[in-house]
Amino acid sequence: MRVRRFGPVFAAVWIACCRPVSLPELLQRTTGEIRLPAGNFEIAREIRIPAGAHDLVISGSPEGATLRAAPGFEGRALLYVENAERVTIRNLTIDGNREALARSRGLPPSDVRFIEFHDANGIAADNVRGLVIENVRFTGVAGFAVLVARSRNVSIRSVEVRASGSRNERGKNNTTGGILFEDGTCAFRVEDSTFEDVSGNAVWTHSRYTAPRNCDGLVRGNHFSRIGRDAVQIGHATRIRVEENTGERIGFPLEVVDVAGGAVPVAIDTSGNVDHSVYAGNRFEEINGKCIDLDGFHHGEVAGNACINRGRAADYPFAGYAIVMNNTNPDMQSEGIVIRGNLVDGSKFGGVFVIGRGNQVTGNRLLNLNKAGCNENAALYGCLHFPDEPDLLQSGIYLGKRAERPAPARDNVIEGNVITGYKMSERCLGFAPGIRRADNRIGPNECRDAPAQP
Repeated sequence: MRVRRFGPVFAAVWIACCRPVSLPELLQRTTGEIRLPAGNFEIAREIRIPAGAHDLVISGSPEGATLRAAPGFEGRALLYVENAERVTIRNLTIDGNREALARSRGLPPSDVRFIEFHDANGIAADNVRGLVIENVRFTGVAGFAVLVARSRNVSIRSVEVRASGSRNERGKNNTTGGILFEDGTCAFRVEDSTFEDVSGNAVWTHSRYTAPRNCDGLVRGNHFSRIGRDAVQIGHATRIRVEENTGERIGFPLEVVDVAGGAVPVAIDTSGNVDHSVYAGNRFEEINGKCIDLDGFHHGEVAGNACINRGRAADYPFAGYAIVMNNTNPDMQSEGIVIRGNLVDGSKFGGVFVIGRGNQVTGNRLLNLNKAGCNENAALYGCLHFPDEPDLLQSGIYLGKRAERPAPARDNVIEGNVITGYKMSERCLGFAPGIRRADNRIGPNECRDAPAQP
């Protein structure tokens, strides 16, 4: 078998002595194994795997096969799979040609799926039962490297995603670039993969409020570097585990961060309604944002994670509290959250923000907090976030009365924590107006001073 160029956009594959077969034609098989020949193939239009495909394997040649989007590429993704079962895509490079295809675009309307809104993705799958993507390298993708909707039993492992994602009309990231699951995708895994220079979210579960929640997922053993939005965001989901991931430079480069759009970068973020989930054993360094955001998180565990910032407060212009509870979604309350055994070393402001009831904050090491030196440096760093709550940003652990909605801190356990930082001997624990220490179980905590680093 030999390969030659065929027309301006497709390669042709000569099989034995028979007629040449174009790459899109080769990919019209619905079962069995398709071995792509070695070479670089320019793709002008979306290649759609036929509906009804099953037990299908698409793999690149051992010598290397690259699918590259043509400058005028049209379609949702270079490879699009819909209404299929047991499809494997492996051993390929997908070059999205972002330089030619990126265009300014914001977020879709709240009633529109991402898979219907964003084009120029790498691989997109809708209503697939049994999808495996392994040993695939994505580079320069304008949309999402992988976008999966309404699917089940999805395994993504040992992939690389580099230099991907587009921007909005303000020149900031528009969430794209990484891997997205939406609309009730369940039984999914993202493991042992690398994400570098992704302008938006690297791994993200998202569902519209009216759509089913994503479920039964695992994000484990991945590495993230230079991510403009969130390394991992778990949105509107249940029974998700985020474990043993590592990363650095989250919220960089500064010019792509969309703070005006409410997208403060986070190492591990949460949104929507998320329960019965675990964030454990993750380690991130140099975070220009928050360590772990628990907006919508309840009845779950955050254990054994580490977030370390070695620079000064001024090095992290978008940083905030390290671990934060929130309750934007109306269907949940910040309850039953266990935060134990975590390390925070070098937070710009405080360590843990607590609202709601029945939560436990125990055995954490919250070191070198309040690098900004609040409230003494209020003019420099905006330390007075709520005028009626002057202790908020200068406290090591703060028990609040509300976030997006009222949720007074009651019946919580705060004990066994080591808290050091600027004036932490006297500002170790803070309480919002109306929140009483006696309404929570405050056990012994070790509180010591350390210098500010403005």
